[in-house]
Amino acid sequence: MNEQMSLSHLVEALRTGQKPLAVYLDELEARFAAREAEVLAFVPEDGRFARLRQEAAQLAQTYPDPQLRPPLFGVPVAVKDIFHVDGFVTRAGCRLPAALLQGDESPLVTQLRTLGALILGKTVTTEFAFFAPGPTRNPHNLAHTPGGSSSGSAAAVAAGLAPLALGSQTIGSINRPAAYCGVVGFKPSYERLTKAGVLPLSPSADTVGLFTADVAGMITAVTPLLAHEPRTVSRPTLGIPLGPYLEQATAVALAHFEETVARLAAAGFPVRRVPVMADFARIDALHRDLVAAEAAQVHAIWYAQYASLYHAKTADLIEKGRKITPERMRESLNNCSVLRSALQTAMDVEGIDLWLSPPAPGTAPAGLESTGDPVMNLPWTHAGMPTLTLPVSFAANGLPLGLQLAARFGADEALLPWALQLEAALRGAS
Repeated sequence: MNEQMSLSHLVEALRTGQKPLAVYLDELEARFAAREAEVLAFVPEDGRFARLRQEAAQLAQTYPDPQLRPPLFGVPVAVKDIFHVDGFVTRAGCRLPAALLQGDESPLVTQLRTLGALILGKTVTTEFAFFAPGPTRNPHNLAHTPGGSSSGSAAAVAAGLAPLALGSQTIGSINRPAAYCGVVGFKPSYERLTKAGVLPLSPSADTVGLFTADVAGMITAVTPLLAHEPRTVSRPTLGIPLGPYLEQATAVALAHFEETVARLAAAGFPVRRVPVMADFARIDALHRDLVAAEAAQVHAIWYAQYASLYHAKTADLIEKGRKITPERMRESLNNCSVLRSALQTAMDVEGIDLWLSPPAPGTAPAGLESTGDPVMNLPWTHAGMPTLTLPVSFAANGLPLGLQLAARFGADEALLPWALQLEAALRGAS
């Protein structure tokens, strides 16, 4: 679905020297020259590849023996510009004075460096990881949005500009752009990966995750970060969440979804259709109110001084959040655990391992003024459950369509190998 080799193959090639790191960086620089000026996935950086070559030389000097090289030796990782990274300025897609936004490096970024990764650069984010878009375009059609808020991270992987990218999700900021760009987007269980050193939007919902070209690459990247090997799992039973939630998708998305489910059923995966989330409108409103209220708290001091520098979409969120009562916030927070319990009880009763749903209402919308609607991702984020977007095929308009998987809270190590099974089935593999 994208334009580069799997990260699982790349790490082996770089660690063994089968593909010398210097050669790979030459190839990546040529790729940047061919595509970045039109995709605009990255925050501009003078001398990017001179810096990378110097860091690569230091890495090779530190680890001359291929047998002793760390798991992600030489892998360039793109980092959403709300993560603090030593040597880079955090801008968060906004016009506020940069000095306000800086902080200590994200421990997750430090961990990636320890694992041997090179920091490829900062990727474009919507303003403060909400809805105000940046310049990034969808690599499959430059007239369409890549989604958001992790716009640059998803587009970078889709365009072959990065084999691995960091993002974050507060409503649908990983799973939606992954769907629009035709890549794998993994949002772990809430707080499974540290969000320290990341500018917050709504701390009760913000979740750090990753983008790769395929599921095997995601497993390669995530396994050392989770510090647990993926579980050995049997074939999962799949659940279809019938009701008002599923009805949020367009006819095109639903037709593709049903076709995908039929393919999986034909491949031998049991499917259960279960009515859930009858109160979806209330769930949707509660989550959006929670995000607004917490964003208003996070930005209270900055907004009081720099309101005129905020994009109208972000300012509207903050103004809305300032009006939300403490009682409504408590109701919203309480509903997170209520929804998780309800969904997982239905899984227990019906013997479901994975919920399946469309990862977006349709394909990526035309234009760059909007990053699309995160409604299909919202309930899983609200419940804190781990989710993964799987690229499946392309619509008649040439844009990607995918599948969203959601597992029980904490079942991240099972979700990944289950996703690998579904990916293989949809590709026609045995």
